[in-house]
Amino acid sequence: MKAKELDKLFDSGEDITEHLDVSSKHRPGLKQRRVNVDFPDWMIQTLDKEASRIGVTRQSIIKVWIAERVKEEAGGSI
Repeated sequence: MKAKELDKLFDSGEDITEHLDVSSKHRPGLKQRRVNVDFPDWMIQTLDKEASRIGVTRQSIIKVWIAERVKEEAGGSI
């Protein structure tokens, strides 16, 4: 199918997924990378207490809190 035909289908609201090759799909910027961060004991205890209170892991709460702060610092544009 030519690009113009695909554009027409898309613009008319048709479902074009059958025309797409998603076998090699990826979402840029979502590759996981490991980092090591040292925290003082009091901070670990506080993180663990809050994580336990809301029923998530320490890693999850750290990721959520950092993501919230990064988004805030970026003016909410992320």
